[in-house]
Amino acid sequence: MPYKEFDRSKLRLKPLSEREHDLDLNCMLQLDGEIPAFNHPHIDVLVDRILKARDRGSAVIFMMGAHVIRSGVSRFLIELMKKGLVTHFALNGAGAIHDFEFSLIGATTESVARYIREGQFGLWKETGQINEAAKMAVREKIGLGEAIGKMIEIGNFPYKDISLLAAGYRMQVPVTVHVGIGLDIIHEHPNCDGAALGEASYRDFLIFAQSITNLEGGVFIDFGSAVTGPEVYLKALSMARNVALQEGRTIAHFTTAVFDLLPLEQTNYREQPPKSDPRYYFRPWKTILVRTVSDGGESYYIQGDHRATISNLACKLLVKAESGEVN
Repeated sequence: MPYKEFDRSKLRLKPLSEREHDLDLNCMLQLDGEIPAFNHPHIDVLVDRILKARDRGSAVIFMMGAHVIRSGVSRFLIELMKKGLVTHFALNGAGAIHDFEFSLIGATTESVARYIREGQFGLWKETGQINEAAKMAVREKIGLGEAIGKMIEIGNFPYKDISLLAAGYRMQVPVTVHVGIGLDIIHEHPNCDGAALGEASYRDFLIFAQSITNLEGGVFIDFGSAVTGPEVYLKALSMARNVALQEGRTIAHFTTAVFDLLPLEQTNYREQPPKSDPRYYFRPWKTILVRTVSDGGESYYIQGDHRATISNLACKLLVKAESGEVN
């Protein structure tokens, strides 16, 4: 039977100028400024693995949750892209939204507690332009990430210099966006076209899967994406291995890492937890650190705030790449 659907034409969208923002440009770290103190021996291991992957032409892929963009490390990520040290960046839908809003108004993030009471959470007019980018992606047969990056790069976005998506479009480095329908605020908007969003993000998934085909000898790192990152990576790796096997190749000898807040380092995180352990359902552990590297790969877990961990990883990587020293 035909079920009733919500009438989005009744919604009232407000301009971003009326929203109180939790973050602004003051959170953005400078490349030549002070960064938070952080030290971990596996940072140095990952730096060497990334440099070796670059030298052999293998993929170096960063999959990131939205909190990475909010942590203020975008300048470091863009610099890694510029130096050719990361070959593919992947975001969830919320990550793209924060990147877009920072680029447009120099601020992002609203109080869920406040605005959900008013029925205003997510209903901000300018952010809905991302839905138009999805439609452009369909017309131009490009991925969602490239379309958003193009919109930012060629549009009137005063702070595009800190946009990872715009940098990807400018430097022709893939920055893919992996969405789940209903998860992001732009899906509330009257101009959201589910078919366009699905086609554009699915094209990004295929672009991501193609990058995974070059993961032998490479590096895959998941930064704070507990569901989207591991699940997208898992399916893409299965596709890549399926084709590689038919061609007499393997995708088994590579390095993975997870950067997150969950305390895992006092356990043997290279063994899958039992189902009786609630952490069994923490997908980055069993998927990225155990199952997908069981045939010859290696994995590392680094616990800490993204603002500190990513900035320190990036700084060490940039310095060592400049020196030309690889262990």
